[in-house]
Amino acid sequence: MNTRRNVLVVLLVLLGLTAAPVFAGWNPHEDESAQQTVRLFQKTDPSLEVFFEEAYGYAVFPDVYKGGILLLGGARGEGYVFEQGRLIGRSSITQLNFGPQLGGQAFSEIIFFRTQSDLEDFKKGNYELSAQASAVAVNGGVAAKSEYSNGVAIFVIPKSGLMAEASVGGQKFSFESYGE
Repeated sequence: MNTRRNVLVVLLVLLGLTAAPVFAGWNPHEDESAQQTVRLFQKTDPSLEVFFEEAYGYAVFPDVYKGGILLLGGARGEGYVFEQGRLIGRSSITQLNFGPQLGGQAFSEIIFFRTQSDLEDFKKGNYELSAQASAVAVNGGVAAKSEYSNGVAIFVIPKSGLMAEASVGGQKFSFESYGE
């Protein structure tokens, strides 16, 4: 039964990768899932608070779905972008992986931007993180030992699923501002 579900997740993720992000505009209630995700990260690792206090901005992806089968996989999710604590827009994350892999999983991700310039680069759209950019799996105290790399710090919390992989890929992001 789990194998069928994992295959279905993989197929849905791959199907989702082909769809372009469509943002219908700002809904004052939609950032609640982002706030819940922020609280989850802070509860899981209180040492993350220093990143929330010192980062110029951050992007929160409450639900990212990843799947892979044989030599191809990918991930997809929608998120929210904050500048100095204020919600300024939406973002989507897309990831393609090449290499041996099997399974599916869901996770939450936060990307912190150290400076205004780092956030501005992200806001230009079509932002990419290379395969060398690594995310830190959050658990108690891990953030205290983490640092920025090229102006960003990435943290993830696995939510469900199981994925075995030895793949190479990168993440690509889009950004749409709510307007000024």
